[in-house]
Amino acid sequence: MATYHIPSFSRLTDQFERMPGVGSKSAQRLAYYVLGLTDDGVKEFSNAILEAHQKIHYCKICCNLTEEELCPICRDPARDHSVICVVEDPRDVVALERTHEFNAVYHVLHGVISPLNGIGPGQLCIKELLARIGQKDPKVREVIMATNPTVEGEATAMYISRLLKPLGVKVTRLAYGIPVGGDLEYADEFTLARALEGRSEL
Repeated sequence: MATYHIPSFSRLTDQFERMPGVGSKSAQRLAYYVLGLTDDGVKEFSNAILEAHQKIHYCKICCNLTEEELCPICRDPARDHSVICVVEDPRDVVALERTHEFNAVYHVLHGVISPLNGIGPGQLCIKELLARIGQKDPKVREVIMATNPTVEGEATAMYISRLLKPLGVKVTRLAYGIPVGGDLEYADEFTLARALEGRSEL
């Protein structure tokens, strides 16, 4: 019996399935959504992809995503430019900004050191961070390592801190611990250890 197969639909589904977190069923739903668009809708959708791909690039200073030479955070004179929060991904900047508690600036690495995946220090935006530390105006006094609490995230934080320490800048690590509303009995040993290390005075 012949298999029902539409080559162009399969190619479209394959493109969606390449996206992070999109499985085969989700990819099919997205493909059917695109097929249901009008001709104008398809043009608008494809133009949005092309425009984003052409216009968005790395900020000259922090390597976050922007359409201008500098991102809005780096352009903001009200920010404390002497404190830099180092994150793995542009999405981490969005998450931290949602707290409305951080008024300094960021540096986006665009990944972590992961030898198993063939990612070394040279493939991350580390040299751009070192260039910022070397500038006298503004003088950077603290770098907060806010990489994720994974093996790769920890290794990347340690690697960068070793590079920064000789430059006379204070290097701190974002505290991780028990989430609000969480129970100690369900926390793993690593989380409990970090919670104890990051304890603060009441």
